[in-house]
This record gives sequence, C-alpha cells and structure tokens, in this order.
Amino acid sequence: MAADLILAVQVYCGAGLAVAAVFLLWGVGRIMPAARGAYIFRTLLVPGCVLLWPLVLWRWWRLERGPGDWAALHAPPRRLQDRLAVALAIVIPVVILVGLSVRQDGPFERPALQLAGPSELSR
Repeated sequence: MAADLILAVQVYCGAGLAVAAVFLLWGVGRIMPAARGAYIFRTLLVPGCVLLWPLVLWRWWRLERGPGDWAALHAPPRRLQDRLAVALAIVIPVVILVGLSVRQDGPFERPALQLAGPSELSR
C-alpha cells in the first residue's frame, strides 16, 4: 500500500512538473501580459504550479476561453470551495476514527513495563 501511495504522489508531481513547464514557458505570458519577459519571476511559481496543477489548468483554460475575462483570474471557484469544505468536514473525522480503530495496539493493551534505574544497569 505504501508503494502505491508513493507511486501516486510521483505521478501527481510528474504531471505537475509537465504542466508547470508548459504553463510557465507559454501560458503565463498569454494570459498575463505583465509576466512577459519576467523569467526569474516564473521560477518562483514552479512549486505552486506543481502542487496546484489542476487549478492552474482550470484557470488557464478559463482565461484562454474567454478573451478579456480578467475578473475570472481573481474570482475563486466558490461552488467548488463550498463542496470541498463540506467534504473535508466529513472525511477528516472519518479518517481519524478509522485510523484509531485499526491501530495495532493502544496504551491499555500492553502490560506495564518497569524501567531499570541507572544503578541497576551498572551491575
């Protein structure tokens, strides 16, 4: 299971690197005229583009689709945020409860262990 999780993270980050490369080389200059020629600035955007690549693609597509739709650049996807907030309010407690219920052993299942003092170790 851990190997599958690591593979999923590697695939996600790989897709993020590809999107970041394409977006920062060609896309950012097309949708934001102030970023034209600012190549050092673009390197600062790489980590955010890698981690948030689905949102980068969605906003890029939305701005390319509607010319002059500069208000869309600053308008967050409100409906999606509301849905994610409700989903996280449900999922986080469920994950915590499942994690607590499937743990191997808790503090009450093990017998007490008497620790040796420093004088007993030197004998």
